[in-house]
Amino acid sequence: MKTFMSAIEGTDGTTAELDAYLLENVEAIDAERRRPAVLILPGGGYSHLSPREGEPIAIRMLSYGYQAFVLRYSVAPSRYPVSLLQTAEAMRTIRANADAWHIDPDAIAVCGFSAGGHLAGLFAESWAGPVLGEAGFVPVDIKPNALILCYPVITGGAFAHRRSISTLLGPQRADDEAWRDAMSLEKHVSADVPPSFIWTTATDEKVPAVNSMMFAQALACAGVPYELHVFSEGMHGVALATGETAHTPDSIAPCAQVWPDLLDAWMERTFPKALSWR
Repeated sequence: MKTFMSAIEGTDGTTAELDAYLLENVEAIDAERRRPAVLILPGGGYSHLSPREGEPIAIRMLSYGYQAFVLRYSVAPSRYPVSLLQTAEAMRTIRANADAWHIDPDAIAVCGFSAGGHLAGLFAESWAGPVLGEAGFVPVDIKPNALILCYPVITGGAFAHRRSISTLLGPQRADDEAWRDAMSLEKHVSADVPPSFIWTTATDEKVPAVNSMMFAQALACAGVPYELHVFSEGMHGVALATGETAHTPDSIAPCAQVWPDLLDAWMERTFPKALSWR
């Protein structure tokens, strides 16, 4: 395995860091193997980044044979669309280096936790849209092939995690209903959103599970394939739901610990060509 960090120079002059975790092909097995890749966006309410939702997730993705990347995107005082532009640049970087990094360029997923889930969903809705187009991105270079949402912030409405939305928009826009609607992902789902895997917990005390349900309903109405899991127990931010990523004893949620295996099975169905070597 190789690991390295790369600076992501955004088109807006900002800099993010992309941590890469790469499995090396074993020549005797298959020197030409191309693996799926997962771009991971940690949560943190757009005010900080949670390390529990970064490297531990990448290591778990490696265990399934995926190449993994963690984007340390800009948070407050940076505001929308800075982190969105950085996500697009990270995706462009990954796809541009697909050959060198043994990645199937048609099997790149974006995965976000909490506010990082909001960013992942926003990117999945925006990759072919005007904001990124006007910033110079070509849709074919940044298209996500799958979307993975982990207890995501979705709406700016009644069930919003208001601190995340307000921090993303900044004080001048946070009270503007039009801006909150623009950040309400359930209102902007189209057929351009890739197949999606979503999981959350029924007892999430910060981001109600209805966020995930609203997004799943919007996907269904748009005809986008999706899989949704709502586990019966688990506080917000459980990450892997194990002691490995627990920030308090209460953040261990045994019933949710299966989510990476469920995701792996979904990935195998979603990307059969990229995982045909299994």
